[in-house]
Amino acid sequence: MTATSQAQPQSALRAAGPVADTLLDVSVVLTVGATLIFAGVMLLLALAVGRRKRGAIGTRWWIVGGGLVFPAVVLLALFVYSEWHRPPWRPIPPADALIVGVTGHMWWWEVRYRDPATGAEVVTANEIRIPVGRPVYFGLGSADVIHSFWVPSLGGKMDMLPGRVQHLLLQAGRPGTWRGQCAEYCGEQHARMALHVVAEEPAAFDAWLAAQARPANASATSSASSEVARGREAFLAHRCNACHTVRGVSEESRLGPDLTHVGSRLHLGAGTVPNDPGQLAAWVAHTQQLKPGARMPSSGARIAEADLQSIAAWLTQLK
Repeated sequence: MTATSQAQPQSALRAAGPVADTLLDVSVVLTVGATLIFAGVMLLLALAVGRRKRGAIGTRWWIVGGGLVFPAVVLLALFVYSEWHRPPWRPIPPADALIVGVTGHMWWWEVRYRDPATGAEVVTANEIRIPVGRPVYFGLGSADVIHSFWVPSLGGKMDMLPGRVQHLLLQAGRPGTWRGQCAEYCGEQHARMALHVVAEEPAAFDAWLAAQARPANASATSSASSEVARGREAFLAHRCNACHTVRGVSEESRLGPDLTHVGSRLHLGAGTVPNDPGQLAAWVAHTQQLKPGARMPSSGARIAEADLQSIAAWLTQLK
């Protein structure tokens, strides 16, 4: 298992890029400042109580000092600090930015890239890969209800609204995998509306994107096992392609996640379970038990166990 395949704990305190570094710095300054102000107020309260017998401080001092001078100084300092330490948000993408489109669905993520070699659109799901050190300009939208895109270790969150495209500029400063989470309650499976962002070195990312642009049958070989061949036939026979596209095999519908290279992803069901043959077969058979309310029904009662295992074997080798 590579270092980038192990997701770091989801935490804004583990900043992994310039935007997240800025937000963490601002959070620390605000927390320390609020603590000092609270301590100062408590100290003044103690002094006021102690001076009661020796004569109270005049009302004018409280109004001018605590009601005018102090708030003015604090607000002015915060304004200057925020202007000096503003995150690099921009209304248009930088010239060297990678542009990634993300659409929220109940309850999965659709991710779109543009292949620089051919200009073709590359569609994947529930996992985002980005190059280290390059700004990534996200176009964020929703197909149904309000979602919110939030990867704490890389930066701030942005709401995803139906009929509108929002933008967010992020950047990874080192290789790694970071967990993200929908930050707006979107329905029954909001808690399992997760995604992972994998940051790789630029050469590795370019190779990955080129592989993702190819159809699934380009990676299949004539030496595929009989079980894998049966899995492909079972996938079509049981009409899994009615909802899922596998480019090069069936492209009839895009209701569910694109499965063209599903075997290369780290998790299934938007971060619900790890991606391996056993979990994949269990996911197809018991979807509603693993993720109640998901748009995909459990297929254990209608697909024979042997077919489930073959479908899992075929999908696993789609990398």
